[in-house]
Amino acid sequence: MQEPTRPKRKPLQHTSLQARVAEELRQMIISGELPPRSSLSEMALSETFGVSRTPIREALKQLQIEGLVEVRPRVGTFVAVPSRREITELFQMKELLEGAAARLLAFRGSVPEVERLERNMRDADEAVRAGDTERYAQLVHDFHDLIVVGADNSKLEAHYRTLMNQLAYARLVRASLARPGRLTESDHEHHRVLDLIHAKDGDGAERVMREHVRRSHQALMAEMDERQQGT
Repeated sequence: MQEPTRPKRKPLQHTSLQARVAEELRQMIISGELPPRSSLSEMALSETFGVSRTPIREALKQLQIEGLVEVRPRVGTFVAVPSRREITELFQMKELLEGAAARLLAFRGSVPEVERLERNMRDADEAVRAGDTERYAQLVHDFHDLIVVGADNSKLEAHYRTLMNQLAYARLVRASLARPGRLTESDHEHHRVLDLIHAKDGDGAERVMREHVRRSHQALMAEMDERQQGT
């Protein structure tokens, strides 16, 4: 009996190289090193990474699927700029996922992620007292990440990772924290979420976490409006 023809697979080395390039570009976009509307030249990127244009091209296709890159036919490839509607829709999903994660974590009791959240809050309090927005922004990212990981739900976490990439959240959180008073408000909101997790109040943790995400979204949109009016 003749064996069925098996589909050819891409060489592992090439696939791995493409994945590494995609991850590096992804982080450059998310961090803001490659700002919105930046032109992404295959030739320039191949020189930057020291690779051929093929893995660059494949990596850009992957990032286009993720919503981080925009391809304009006969014009070029650029770092995507999410519309107001897209940002709102993504924050709505963020609210649902993080609210559910806070609820699940509260029901788990004393797990390592709760201890790490406590350390995070101590560091965050210090950053707020010092007015260190950059440091606090990183701690915000870690706080939310710990809650999602602590939920111990791989499906929820996978959707969350995709969502955060599409939001390029590191860039957006800095904008929201630029609002007067938002640094302190955000810190207090995090404390409330953690208090409810300690109390094993799943309903309360979910409600307060969702309120926190909504306030972050409101602060972001207000800051975006103000910056737009100033240009």
